[in-house]
Parts: sequence; C-alpha cells; structure tokens
Amino acid sequence: MSTTVPERLARNRFVLDEEESHIVIDQEACRATGAGKALIAVCPAGVYREQDGEILADYAACLECGTCLAVAPPGALTWRYPRGGFGVSFREG
Repeated sequence: MSTTVPERLARNRFVLDEEESHIVIDQEACRATGAGKALIAVCPAGVYREQDGEILADYAACLECGTCLAVAPPGALTWRYPRGGFGVSFREG
C-alpha cells in the first residue's frame, strides 16, 4: 500500500534552531517585486504566508528543498542551510 505525501512528511524529524532563522525575508524587496505571492505558491511545505501585508516564514517547517530560491528575485530572500545539528532529518527512504 502506498502512503500519501503528508503521511511521509509526518515521518520527518525537525530540530528547531530557536536562536537563528535560516530564512530572512526582505519585506521591501518582496513588496517591490511581488515575490511574496510566488513564495507562497511554490513552497511544498507551506512555509510562507502573508499577514498584514508582510510575508512571514515558518522556518521550523522548512524542508530545505530550495524551491523558494528558484522563484525569489535577487535581494528578496536570504536563505542558507540551518546551522549544524538543526533543520530537517528525512526518515523516509
């Protein structure tokens, strides 16, 4: 029997770095370029959302796939892998 994507994602382990986000959004650049709508649309983990005109990122749920980097214009998003020992650990293999 096959499993669904949400079932597979539920098997992952996330170690949250509460001191430092690995995603930083430049709100001005997002507004100027419209990058926010693209980030919200393409993220497979639903990390990005809009609230009160700003784009927010729930970096704790990030799958570290880099999809956001492919659609964000230069300067709108700073993304790097989480510090060692933090981030997602895929258990489905």
